[in-house]
Amino acid sequence: MVERKDNSKLVAYCGLCCADCFGYKGRVADLARDLRKELRDSKFERFANFLSTYTFGAAYKDYEKCYKVLGAMVRFRCKKGCKDGGGPPFCKMRKCCQKKKLNGCWECDEFETCKNLDFLKPVHVDGHIKNLRILKRNGPKEFIRGKRNW
Repeated sequence: MVERKDNSKLVAYCGLCCADCFGYKGRVADLARDLRKELRDSKFERFANFLSTYTFGAAYKDYEKCYKVLGAMVRFRCKKGCKDGGGPPFCKMRKCCQKKKLNGCWECDEFETCKNLDFLKPVHVDGHIKNLRILKRNGPKEFIRGKRNW
């Protein structure tokens, strides 16, 4: 669990908290890096290729794909919050808030129905909307100290 400091810069425009993100925390990236190293050092690919020749080891035919996915996990890092230039460069919420001179979507009267936020739904369902309501009511400093939705 990431320590919850009073750092409102970690509150993303969209209502998520950068400190809660896999990319910002880096734990998944570190574990994937360590696993890839162990797999390389132990020459696990040879073992996987051998096992893949048997019915009970058929899943090992996908070893190369698995290794590539681990590589993608290693690269999924973000050392800055979105307000410090981190996060996806295509972020519509960041651009919209900057254009409107808002600290975040919670300052906009249209956030409940804003289509720019829809791309978050597949992962966060309505967590970001719940967060935006909390942010509107309590502000970023209280939000960062409290329970957040992911």
